[in-house]
Amino acid sequence: MSDDLVKILDGNTFVVSDSRGDIEASLTDPTGLFSFDNRFLSTWVLTVDGQRLNPLSVDDLQYFETRFFLVPGTGTVYVDAKLSVIRERAVGDGFHEELTILNHDDHRVDLTVRVEAASDFADLFEVKDALEKKGSYSARVENGRLLLGYERETYRRETAISASAPAKLDEHGLTFAARVEPHGQWTTDIDVVTATGAGGVRRRPKYERGRKQARPNMARSLERWLHEAPTLETDWDSLKATYRRSLIDLAALRFSPPVVGGGGSLPAAGLPWFMTMFGRDSIFTSLQALPFAPELAATTLRALGEAQGTRVDDFRDEDPGRILHEMRYGEMTAFEERPHSPYYGSADATPLFVVLLDEYERWSGDRKLVRELEREARAALRWIDDYADLRGNGYIWYQRRNEETGLENQCWKDSWDSISYRDGRLPGFPRATCELQGYAYDAKMRGARLAREVWKDSDFAAELEQQAADLKRRFNRDFWVENGEYFALALDTEGKQVDALSSNNGHLLWSGIVDKGKSKAVARHLLGPKLYSGWGVRTLAEGEGRYNPVGYHVGTVWPFDTSFIAWGLRRYGFKEEAATLAQGILEAADLFGGRLPEAFGGYQRGVTKYPVQYPTACSPQAWSTGAPLLLIRTMLGLDPFGEHLLVDPALPPNIEALALLDVPGRWGRTDAFARGRGERLPRSGERLGPSAGG
Repeated sequence: MSDDLVKILDGNTFVVSDSRGDIEASLTDPTGLFSFDNRFLSTWVLTVDGQRLNPLSVDDLQYFETRFFLVPGTGTVYVDAKLSVIRERAVGDGFHEELTILNHDDHRVDLTVRVEAASDFADLFEVKDALEKKGSYSARVENGRLLLGYERETYRRETAISASAPAKLDEHGLTFAARVEPHGQWTTDIDVVTATGAGGVRRRPKYERGRKQARPNMARSLERWLHEAPTLETDWDSLKATYRRSLIDLAALRFSPPVVGGGGSLPAAGLPWFMTMFGRDSIFTSLQALPFAPELAATTLRALGEAQGTRVDDFRDEDPGRILHEMRYGEMTAFEERPHSPYYGSADATPLFVVLLDEYERWSGDRKLVRELEREARAALRWIDDYADLRGNGYIWYQRRNEETGLENQCWKDSWDSISYRDGRLPGFPRATCELQGYAYDAKMRGARLAREVWKDSDFAAELEQQAADLKRRFNRDFWVENGEYFALALDTEGKQVDALSSNNGHLLWSGIVDKGKSKAVARHLLGPKLYSGWGVRTLAEGEGRYNPVGYHVGTVWPFDTSFIAWGLRRYGFKEEAATLAQGILEAADLFGGRLPEAFGGYQRGVTKYPVQYPTACSPQAWSTGAPLLLIRTMLGLDPFGEHLLVDPALPPNIEALALLDVPGRWGRTDAFARGRGERLPRSGERLGPSAGG
């Protein structure tokens, strides 16, 4: 998405406009008002006396509101307008807009103010894939509102538009006759609300003039969110700005899916294409955010457990115990065209569900949730052996069963060309990518801990530990590329190595499946010139057959990917190397204004002064927003140990001091301190030990 677009969002409802506040969307343009995967407004254009307005500035007030300052065209290079216009917009169950015209002249003016409005009611995937609509449209004026509608059989959507000032409404918009006294102002409030289904209830916007509690409530919610997060103190000012931006973006991406009944929120994956519940993305982001907002993990676990697969359904790639890939609500879902929702075409979300459950309990001490989700966790562990092992050799494999619309690659690198041999050839199906085996190993080890300590089933724990040990032994034999000293990207259908060098090696480290004797070689590759760009780790190594520095999964840098790689390096004792990766990504974040995109170019840092933007990257995107959080945890070496938080810091050379105060967990709240060269600052009256926590 273009950087000059203005985006405000609240959960999975968002508005994207130009710098004037106008919306002029095409079928392929992700601008407009969107909610639950539907575009409810595709045209929203303001004119004064038939003239479009010129932008002066845009105030980014909060993630859910913005303000546009505009003037009519003056016909010269000088701005000497007698009028100025302010549009203040807040999103939430539609949006509310305050339109104010200021008269700076000594004479009264009479103006014709027009807002053109229309909706194509496009499904988000129709926008993404430039598909045509199949239903019928309507537009009518009723009871002082302009009602825009769309209907296809029982599928119905509606947008209702109304204003506080007297207006002449027609099927294409609203017209106001505005009289503005000398040095006076004219104002109207405009509400745009959405409705779904036959006779759907139109909810009012969260923020309206006259509803005094609405806007302050949203602001207070953000203020409370920021207050409850740990306080970061450091001498690196840009890190403080990035940290705050990450917390605000996570707040903006919070989404309460219908399956949880409004009882909590989880992170939607990213704007504009993925503003919904994604199993893998929500799990990764919840892992990143555990030391900062552990409640996200609790809701994610409950929601994914509730939506867990219960049957064999080839159309949805569903199996008993399988965790969903994504949930969608648009027209294409309703007619089972694409995507089929809930869709389960992910091979990694299921073991990661168990990983998150264990890590959440280690941080929070919330054994009640672990007991509540015992059935779901056991089903996920059974899925690994009963349904994922397509070749009967103890590995997780994937192959889509819906050949028309299912995902080809069901790992996190899910684009069509992401899994390749070194020479660029693509293997057949099924495929067993290396990181999936690491996730399975981690899930079995963590499941064993939960079984022994919480479910009180020592036999099941011993069985899982035996399976994990066997998996680790076979994996280090079958996936290890001997002449390159790294792990193959995958095994092909014949069991041969898909031998491209990729960032997936770093995921193996954080899963713990790598034999310690092989870890040094893996770390050397991850920090070597073929994989490490100086900003972050490339998804595919430079020199591989399909390497492309701006290829989606074949050479770009993904901040989330690098953050988990850094975490993995810490697990194997490579503290300084982890700090190097943290510094690179966080310096990139500074150049992106504190907000890391989904991905950016994999060009060597010495070639470009700035990280190269990837043209269609989501921003904000949940697991990129979470990357700075995990990197802060990694630099401080935070890890729960019983009822205590251990701190084992290693800072990059550009940070002299780093402190995270009021870290929430099973210990209540505690502080973590670090200073350069890995030395931790002692607290008042405290004796500093070799692995002391705050």
